[in-house]
Amino acid sequence: MTLINGLPAHVLLVHLVVVLVPLTALALVAAAVSRRAARRMGLVLPVLALVTLLGVPLTTQAGEWLERHVSDDALVRRHAELGDGLLPWAVGLFALAALVWWAARPATASGPDSAGGSFWSTTPVRVAAVVLSLAVAAGAVVDVYRIGDSGAKAAWHDGFSQSASNGDAAR
Repeated sequence: MTLINGLPAHVLLVHLVVVLVPLTALALVAAAVSRRAARRMGLVLPVLALVTLLGVPLTTQAGEWLERHVSDDALVRRHAELGDGLLPWAVGLFALAALVWWAARPATASGPDSAGGSFWSTTPVRVAAVVLSLAVAAGAVVDVYRIGDSGAKAAWHDGFSQSASNGDAAR
């Protein structure tokens, strides 16, 4: 993917990642902490995490295309390096979202323990799910922030004036 309506695709796709990664992280933590929240979200949780996971390499690929079409700059290289590190966090979000969804799904007609009921209700498993979810969610959100900050610096470091233009000064 290179251009969308004449604009570099990365510039548009990055908004998908900036919104979906924190949203997925928040949903994952809520579902891990509360079985009721996990059940209410249902299949939406792993589907949201899957869309997030698919959006990361798509955005990264579009960013690599854009990197080849802008001037060589240390800030752009740093942003690209940081961007390459988001995929493992997205994989972690998806894996944990799938696990939490599976473990919290309602029992089937076969019995209360057949659909993960006893698995999810054991304290060590719940604690591990919550701790892992918090760690991966925090890591993903911090990484998105760092990547976005470096991208904004790369895009805007020389792109604006500290003083207002003449037209703005009169207002």
